[in-house]
Amino acid sequence: METLTHPEWNQHTGGLEVAKAFDDYIRGKNVLITGVSPESIGSSTALSVASQSPALLILASRTQSKLDAVVKSIHDAYPGVDVKTVLLDLMSHESVKAAAAQVPKLTDKLDIVINNAGINTQTRQWTRDGIEGQFGANHVGHFLLTNLLLPQLLAAAKSNTPGSTRVVNLTSLGHYLSPIRFSDYNVTGKEVPPEEAHRTLPRGFQKSAEDGYNGWVAYGQSKTANVLFSLSLTQLLKEKGIVSYAVHPGSIWTGLARDLDAEGEDAVRKTSPFWKNHDQGCATTMVAAFDPALNDSKGLILHDCQFCDAAPYAKDPKNAERLWALSEKLVKRDFKL
Repeated sequence: METLTHPEWNQHTGGLEVAKAFDDYIRGKNVLITGVSPESIGSSTALSVASQSPALLILASRTQSKLDAVVKSIHDAYPGVDVKTVLLDLMSHESVKAAAAQVPKLTDKLDIVINNAGINTQTRQWTRDGIEGQFGANHVGHFLLTNLLLPQLLAAAKSNTPGSTRVVNLTSLGHYLSPIRFSDYNVTGKEVPPEEAHRTLPRGFQKSAEDGYNGWVAYGQSKTANVLFSLSLTQLLKEKGIVSYAVHPGSIWTGLARDLDAEGEDAVRKTSPFWKNHDQGCATTMVAAFDPALNDSKGLILHDCQFCDAAPYAKDPKNAERLWALSEKLVKRDFKL
């Protein structure tokens, strides 16, 4: 496994500590973060980046009042930071397109894109484009957004050190729950080939709805997609100076779990012996975004500020290609990189 700049960092490390260590790599950069609301990993990530004088911080999320609250907290702590907001609903391709169209009005370059937003629900939801909600919001929406922002990323990469222009995708060790169900990505309970079938689910994760929907399987699939998306981006863009990493932030109690019922909440609480605060929860994201050791690395996924291993199906280049093709089909657009 590759060695990072700070091999001593671990689950206790905080995002502000990481930001201070990598101040030279944050100062003057343009950074976009999705999924930003008060008391969240997204807001802690934004505060950590803001602490080291970026040129521009763009916060993208669904609710203007929540964005405004985070902007106020940033300006209270770091008055000189230029912060802009963009409304973004990842459950709507039209909203994603509108958000992406706002970014060139704010800057012609993006050094870092952090795809932080996500949902976790045991109740079936659909995107406005007819895609199962967790797959649609956690992966497909970010797939569309990132590809639409490629002109700004490529513009930054032309003058940056190769590999320092990055896309960070928040995943989860929950990706071990399920591969991509290419034969049933909307999780309707169809029979799928063995290589697409979900793994044996822990107690408390096994209940499916009458229509075949199991939210944990859907969540696991979406988190596998986050890892495969990073794999594809690096394969397609590394020669142009852009790399991508997936991040498991750790176990943090956030709004991500707001839709869980009592049984689901109990099951989740039993999955980890160590629960991070929000500052600790954004630390690995900060490493993935700014550690110069990652400019040229063979790693793919990070956890507790170090590399960890992904499930075999989540690092399979053939699966990454299939997911890219499916994602293009779902957004009704081909991206020629």
